[in-house]
Amino acid sequence: MPIQATLPLLGFVGWSGAGKTTLLHAVIPLLRQRGLHCALIKHAHHHFDIDHPGKDSYELRKAGAEQVLVASSRRWALIVEQEAPDELPLESLVRKIDAEHADLILVEGFKHADIPKIEVYRAALGKPPLYHQDATIVAVASDTPIHSARHCLDINVPMQVTDFIITQSGLLFT
Repeated sequence: MPIQATLPLLGFVGWSGAGKTTLLHAVIPLLRQRGLHCALIKHAHHHFDIDHPGKDSYELRKAGAEQVLVASSRRWALIVEQEAPDELPLESLVRKIDAEHADLILVEGFKHADIPKIEVYRAALGKPPLYHQDATIVAVASDTPIHSARHCLDINVPMQVTDFIITQSGLLFT
């Protein structure tokens, strides 16, 4: 069942090392130049920490605070501990994005989510493409020609990927 969201939602999936983060790093500034405010949800594996030992917020969280909000004049971050061993479903994470301050949500990872996705593919990795088994992949960004009925994008031309995102999302920004 497709994930319901109030904002356009587009995923970036692919094998580790394919360049998902690199491509997003190039595309996000281009989307910003077009007037779009992007939110990003990135899948992380296993235990990760954005806080560091010795910092007050880290020590207070380790002392038992289940939610720690760190704020400054420039940014804020909410760190929430969860006891459940399972990851939160993407739909729950999407609901946590402040839709008033974003025009679209880009998702890195979550390859099994039922959302429109761009596969980032590099044949040199020696892994099979994902689009053969995933009908939600609407385009493939690659450094080699792909023979597919899906949209084929050049991973080395971020503006082409940006234009596709705007078209795919139905956003009309110049």
